[in-house]
Amino acid sequence: MGIDKNNNEYGNESITSLKGADRVRLRPAVIFGSDGLEGCEHSVFEILSNAIDEAREGYGDKIEIVMGKDGSVTVCDHGRGIPVDYNTKEEKYNWELLFCELYAGGKYLNNAGDNYEFSLGLNGLGLCATQYSSEFMYVTIYRDGYKYELEFFKGENVGGLKKEKTKVKTTGTTIRWKPDRDVFTDTDIPVEYFQEILKRQCIVNAGLTFDLYDENTDEHYIYCYENGIRDYIAEISGEKGLTEPVYLSNETMGRDREDKEDYKLKYEMSFCFNNEINLMEYYHNSSFLEHGGSPDKAVRSAFVSAVDKYLKDNNLYKKDEKKITFSDIEDSLIIVINSFSTVTSYENQTKKSITNKFIQDNMTEFLKSRLEIYFIENKADADKIANQVIINKRSRETAEKTRVNIKKKLTGSIDMNNRVEKFVNCRTKDVAKRELYIVEGDSALGSCVLGRDAEFQGIMPIRGKILNCLKASYEKIFNSDIITDLLRVLGCGVELKTKHNKELNSFDINNLRWNKIIICTDADVDGFQIRTLVLTMIYRLAPTLISEKKVFIAESPLYEITSGKNTYFAYTEKEKADITNKLGDKKYHIQRSKGLGENEPEMMWQTTMNPATRRLVQVLPEDAQKTAFVFDMLLGDDLKGRKQHIETDGYKYIDLTELS
Repeated sequence: MGIDKNNNEYGNESITSLKGADRVRLRPAVIFGSDGLEGCEHSVFEILSNAIDEAREGYGDKIEIVMGKDGSVTVCDHGRGIPVDYNTKEEKYNWELLFCELYAGGKYLNNAGDNYEFSLGLNGLGLCATQYSSEFMYVTIYRDGYKYELEFFKGENVGGLKKEKTKVKTTGTTIRWKPDRDVFTDTDIPVEYFQEILKRQCIVNAGLTFDLYDENTDEHYIYCYENGIRDYIAEISGEKGLTEPVYLSNETMGRDREDKEDYKLKYEMSFCFNNEINLMEYYHNSSFLEHGGSPDKAVRSAFVSAVDKYLKDNNLYKKDEKKITFSDIEDSLIIVINSFSTVTSYENQTKKSITNKFIQDNMTEFLKSRLEIYFIENKADADKIANQVIINKRSRETAEKTRVNIKKKLTGSIDMNNRVEKFVNCRTKDVAKRELYIVEGDSALGSCVLGRDAEFQGIMPIRGKILNCLKASYEKIFNSDIITDLLRVLGCGVELKTKHNKELNSFDINNLRWNKIIICTDADVDGFQIRTLVLTMIYRLAPTLISEKKVFIAESPLYEITSGKNTYFAYTEKEKADITNKLGDKKYHIQRSKGLGENEPEMMWQTTMNPATRRLVQVLPEDAQKTAFVFDMLLGDDLKGRKQHIETDGYKYIDLTELS
């Protein structure tokens, strides 16, 4: 059947254009980078950035933000007040230009020393675009002895400009608006967004105070760093810094290309080295550069060049050793750069990266030369830095070799060839139904295999007590057949992390072969210890299994109580008392439950493996912090903490030692 061309014409009348508010309302992602929550948050930042620009120019030292109960946002500054009256040059009211015209603003001539020298807003988009994307917007402005008011509804002005004389002496702008659910798919901005963005802004605007009020909780949050990035770096590094913070600043002029005009550039940077914390943050004209761009490239190039030169000059490399990479420096580096320029090439309107070539080249040369001077003038610190970078490098190389070796060990099918010794698989391939029982010893293996449902329950025996994975090195851990066999059965790989949490891992939760991982051990001291060691292994090598709630502990009964033909199982002392009380005068016999290996298959099924009657304790992610503390205290290197724990709480466990 042919196409009816008369109904599919593409002619001159086929071309249409969006007009007015629809330019933003129907395509918000073009301006804000997203039509979801991220885009909605960015629309808020557009208004906030205008207030910050005013403060940076020296007009006002406080900005107030209100999160309204109705989902509205209010930003109040104490600047000069937005000019909204009639503009004879443009032959229009300024409020029409600023609130209803894209690409209209007062920041286009900043390189010529006009109103804003170093501005967050450059494109003349933010104020208008946020107005267009709001359900309503109310504007109150004080300037020139007048109070000005504007009201907008879904991108359209209501009632024009209201202007009246006022006795209020102060100037400033207050804008209250509500992001529109007809524009954004999600407008429920969390308080954490405001907290993060305001803290970042006070870092790079020294002395500027932000007052955040959340009407939903009636809480105030105040943010201010009197000395900007210097206070921030000192706070981050704390008392455990490898070196003291260094502060550098520079102001210059240059151009990105020969055919372009010169522009002003100034920046400050502060850095130090730390054994436990690393951080790299870049800001340009107060905008947080999440993806860095020019400053990030400068830091990487300058630090690698300067540190590598120091290592070579001081013969700290071994013969034929490979050169350091930036990741070896980054592992211990804390650095914040706060830069401003009168011409800025942002990657896009969301301003998460800049691409200015002059900024990159100038920062690189400046930082490289200052680092060389710093290393000469501070020999002790230079040696600390060099030695730490070498340690990081060799640790990275060892971890990478370990990762490759692990990948070789953990790959390969286990389903058909049963390459893992004594592992017993189940029949179903449906991961949503599969359960893996990790049991202790061959005797438990026998009773569990006979007592299980072979359709969906697999059994993996642990041969003896496994390695303490908190204290052992990765190399030692992966030389353990017990551990590598168990990891192969799990199938999801491992999460290897350096001290700064940069992963060199093969972990993929989608490759996990089981819906439940059930640790099943005897209810005695040895069983508890094996359970703890298995949990420790999972906690260190695959903690996501805990956060994804895949790990369980099977409770086994402490007592078996028989009365006539009836058998009862008690999992606690209280349950034992309850059962015997119910039996009353009837004759009964109590015996401590046997080890799993001595149980009959029917009993194993009833007490430990039948989903309808068994008791499973889920290992919850909320317990991770507490678990980590206990594991570290009992199994780690904190000898002092372990001794103190034994002195204060050891008496509680004397009975357990007698049972063993």
